Amino acid sequence: MEKLEKLMNIIKESNDIVFFGGAGVSVASGIPDFRGANGLYNYTPEEIISHHFFMDHTKEFYDFYWDKMVYKNALPNACHKALAYLEEKGKLRSIITQNIDGLHQKALSKNVLELHGSVNRNYCMRCHKFYDLSSLETKGIPHCTCGGIIKPDVVLYEEGLDETIITRAISDISNCDTLIVAGTSLVVYPAASFIRYFRGKNLIIINLGQTSYDIYTTLAINGKVEEYLNIDNFKKYNI
Repeated sequence: MEKLEKLMNIIKESNDIVFFGGAGVSVASGIPDFRGANGLYNYTPEEIISHHFFMDHTKEFYDFYWDKMVYKNALPNACHKALAYLEEKGKLRSIITQNIDGLHQKALSKNVLELHGSVNRNYCMRCHKFYDLSSLETKGIPHCTCGGIIKPDVVLYEEGLDETIITRAISDISNCDTLIVAGTSLVVYPAASFIRYFRGKNLIIINLGQTSYDIYTTLAINGKVEEYLNIDNFKKYNI
């Protein structure tokens, strides 16, 4: 309770918060943690979810992708809703996410920077026609009306991050007064390196397990993010 109270007091006193989230943020929505014991990394996806594998073994890529990475029916959890609440209150500058599930937008957050893209955006590699996820059958290789193969707008291994999003993310982290990092072990680069740009007052990390940045924090919490960041806690502490 002591850490919860300290967290709530920091949020209450902060006016310019940035949230940086990883796979652990969406676990409570039924999406497995990429690096959890039962997550996607049991399948060594670095090879499967790579640009060259997509190009050379498209069917095998999509077999894995539809089975392990796309959750059409997933809904925002307490953390997603809490962040939308903070944004509405004018306390949250932006959400920087490594996730590709689009759940922050489903929770009605507006300023979301998706470092690794989104399963909800898909494009034909031939004519560049756009397809949202709801228009695609989640099995086999999706094809455009022109006959081209449709590729999800997610950043695969061997592909670079969007420079515009990188610039905005670094700017927001550099200029906020409180940075909340949650649901990430901070081992995926270059995204994890963005934390080094923080120059504000409060660095908070909420994660199941320690991170290499814990020693630099104002507050480090070993726990599930949705148990700390939720609207019930905010209302209890008059945020």
